[in-house]
Amino acid sequence: MTASGVNLAADAFMVCLTHAFSTEREEVMGLCIGEIDTNKIVHIVSVIMLRRSDKRKDRVEISPEQLSFAASEAERLAQEMKRPLRVVGWYHSHPHITVWPSHVDVQTQASYQLLDECFVGLIFSCFNDDNSTNQGLIQVTCFQSINQNPEGEAPQYERLEIALHIIPQQTFGRACLDALAELPRILTMEEGEAYGKASDSTQGHLLTAIHNGAVYTKSVCHQLERLTGPLLQTLENRLEKNMQLIEDMEREKKQLMEELKTGSS
Repeated sequence: MTASGVNLAADAFMVCLTHAFSTEREEVMGLCIGEIDTNKIVHIVSVIMLRRSDKRKDRVEISPEQLSFAASEAERLAQEMKRPLRVVGWYHSHPHITVWPSHVDVQTQASYQLLDECFVGLIFSCFNDDNSTNQGLIQVTCFQSINQNPEGEAPQYERLEIALHIIPQQTFGRACLDALAELPRILTMEEGEAYGKASDSTQGHLLTAIHNGAVYTKSVCHQLERLTGPLLQTLENRLEKNMQLIEDMEREKKQLMEELKTGSS
């Protein structure tokens, strides 16, 4: 039995999209937290961004340690939100390529479904252009794997597209806000690990060490300019909007209280 549909909360969608746009050189990945109802509909309410130990242009891998951490985080969120939350899917990006899952993606998805038949995969295709309009094109798909061969034969998995719905929200959940704020730290750690590995392999080569240091500095500055700064500005704008909304509601409350007093007198 496969999932009958996926409802993705708008704030979780924003976190996934921001993560996907954080780099166009390699794929990024994360895990989806949510619940599954009796109709086999997957409700995704938050995501966990994962740090990449090995940056690759065409694939991503999730370690057992990361799955264990995500399960623990889901339990914490379940207690905090008082909902039966767990890890219900994974997502990754496809920069500069089609949104459809590769053969490796389909095989990876099949292995996850051995643990949970409703486990779903999301792919965010970005850094592409629409040929008809020459404008940026963002595509998202949700899929599962289905075995086309009869039972008893070697499995042959193919993609099964699952209906995906983005659920609008008036607020930005605390869990998604925390995940969004975690993104700059994750990217900085990845750059630091790559710089450390490069430094260890080039000990004694002064010019190479200077070059690696310059590349690392450039990468961190690029992150500050293109991601951390705009992200901070976006959050500040949202805070300002929320403060204005609170003031408007306080004003409306005061007006209603005055009308209530006038009506009762």
